[in-house]
Amino acid sequence: MATPDYPTVFARFNTGLVGHGRPLIRPRSSDQFDYESELAFIIGRRARHVGEEAALDRVAGYSIFNDGSIRDVQLRTPQWTVGKNFDGTGGFGPDFVTADELPPGCEGLRMQGRHNGAVVQDTSLSDMIFGVKRLVAILSATMTLEPGDVIATGTPSGVGLSFKPPRFLKPGDTFEIEIEKIGVLRNPVIADA
Repeated sequence: MATPDYPTVFARFNTGLVGHGRPLIRPRSSDQFDYESELAFIIGRRARHVGEEAALDRVAGYSIFNDGSIRDVQLRTPQWTVGKNFDGTGGFGPDFVTADELPPGCEGLRMQGRHNGAVVQDTSLSDMIFGVKRLVAILSATMTLEPGDVIATGTPSGVGLSFKPPRFLKPGDTFEIEIEKIGVLRNPVIADA
C-alpha cells in the first residue's frame, strides 16, 4: 500500500472496549473479526494547535490497544467507524506507564502481536508512519485534545486479513499484544451470546 499523507481518524466508543483478560466478542453477523496491535497514548495536558516540537509535553503516558475490527463491515464504506465499534471488540490495557519512564514517543520499543501464541505482528515503534508527536500535532490542529483522551496509533503489517487464507479471530482463540517496557494485553475470544 502507498504511504498515506494523512492518518485515517475514527472514534471508538465505550461499549466497544474491554480490559485485559476480558473476552473479546466475535459478533453474530460476521466471521471476519480481525486484530490490530497498537500503541495507545493518553493525553495529560490540554492540546490545541500544538506543534510536533511540544507534542510530547501533552502526553501523560502509554498503554496497549487491540483495535479489533470487523473487516467486511469496515470495508463496506470509506468511513470505518461502524466496523471498528462492535460491542466488546477492542482490548485496552492493562497498564498505564508514564511518559517519563519510556523513550520519547516510545521510539525504538518493540511491539509484538500473537494469535494463539504464534507471532503475527512484530515491529519497532520507530517504524510507525504517524508517530506520537505527529499525531498530536495533526489531531490538535482540528480538535482540542483533553486530559484522559486515548489515541491509538495504528497497526503494523500482519493483520489477519493479510494472510492467505485470512486468519480471523474465532471463539476459543487468544490474542495478546506485548510492548517492551509497557506490558502484555491478553484477551480470549468468545462468540456473541
